[in-house]
Amino acid sequence: MRHVIALDVGGTGMKAALVGAEGELLHRARRATGRERGPDAVVEHILGFAAELRAYGEEHYGEPASAAGVAVPGIVDAERGIAAYSANLGWRDVPLRDLLAAELGAPVALGHDVRTGGLAEGRIGAGKGADRFLFVPLGTGIAGAIGIDGRVEAGAHGFAGEIGHIVVRPGGTPCPCGQVGCLERYASAAAVTEAWATVSGAPDADAADCAQAVASGDPRAEKVWQEAVDALADGLVTALTLLDPRTIIIGGGLAEAGEVLFTPLRDAVQHRITFQKLPTIVPAALGDTAGCLGAGLLAWDLLNSTDRTEVAR
Repeated sequence: MRHVIALDVGGTGMKAALVGAEGELLHRARRATGRERGPDAVVEHILGFAAELRAYGEEHYGEPASAAGVAVPGIVDAERGIAAYSANLGWRDVPLRDLLAAELGAPVALGHDVRTGGLAEGRIGAGKGADRFLFVPLGTGIAGAIGIDGRVEAGAHGFAGEIGHIVVRPGGTPCPCGQVGCLERYASAAAVTEAWATVSGAPDADAADCAQAVASGDPRAEKVWQEAVDALADGLVTALTLLDPRTIIIGGGLAEAGEVLFTPLRDAVQHRITFQKLPTIVPAALGDTAGCLGAGLLAWDLLNSTDRTEVAR
């Protein structure tokens, strides 16, 4: 049975699946990245995990995987197949595509984790049917994926969609990127966690606790939450002015607050727009499976492209 390997590499763990031609998940597995042993160990763990998946497919489906799709964090040069930089994994210029292709004996597509997750959300998740979408996960930081007609735009240098580094508060909080006042310093789950822990006096409090306090009517939490929502709305309006998406998909930890987030966010965006068209703003649908599902789509896209090329010849 023809299938592909889908692999989503995170900061501490990896999620993987074998995916059939109709998108069906034939097998799922998880492993640790082994990052505590250093960047070389992470690469070894990825290669070993991929080899396990190949062997499983061969044993259970009668043939090895036809291709693999891999999503990784950090800066990715997908065209050259290089994981250029990842602070979480300690990587610099790792030729991951070629290493995996040699291990598997099959073609490999390499993608950025957020753009790969955005591909899945746009094609089979919350953005299904939208010709233009923007996927924005609100996690430790804030990234983005720009969807155009079923594909995700990487940009000329692989940096497209970095909405978290739109400056929304000039002269504000310094960001590790070197700027000050970046969106992710105000509206990420990490930023809300930090603000609420300070205001509440509870060092272990997090963004989810803040959302619960908002729902309970705590005015301190409402102030923290509204400041985050206002910053996010400012960033989104800048993005929709430039991109004119039909749908904005919000994912990540903050999106789990549901209408505690989406009701004030929709109102804040609508209040800010003038000539712009108001997009639909919806929660992500695929959760933490988006990266893995997107990696499977990358692999099948690679195969379909190769098949078309061979037919043309």
